[in-house]
Amino acid sequence: QVQLVESGGGLVQPGGSLRLSCVVSGFTLDDYIISWIRQAPGKEREGVSCISSSDGSTFNEDSVKGRFTISRDNAKNTVYLQMNGLKPEDTAVYYCAATETYSVCSNYGISPIVFDYWGQGTQVTVSS
Repeated sequence: QVQLVESGGGLVQPGGSLRLSCVVSGFTLDDYIISWIRQAPGKEREGVSCISSSDGSTFNEDSVKGRFTISRDNAKNTVYLQMNGLKPEDTAVYYCAATETYSVCSNYGISPIVFDYWGQGTQVTVSS
């Protein structure tokens, strides 16, 4: 079975940093695009960052552009999200999600509905 397991969340001060990890199993990582998608309390799921399978290109939503960086290590079957300059509004459960239907991240935004496989999520809380 395809599985994705997130880790690395926690409580940090505004302006701090965290690095999230998503370990995948049951499929070859370079055959899937992977996105980080978050959900704040009482709000809908929101795309964060995406990394393509075909060429490794990335896409970041405006809300995190310049602060967050997505990367992958195929040998370790792991996708990362480096988060710098964290703000209270970044507080959410962060999920990694995968699909093999597409090979390149959209340049128009991340649509959670296109992703077929999801991890369990990891909590990120940014508070002073």
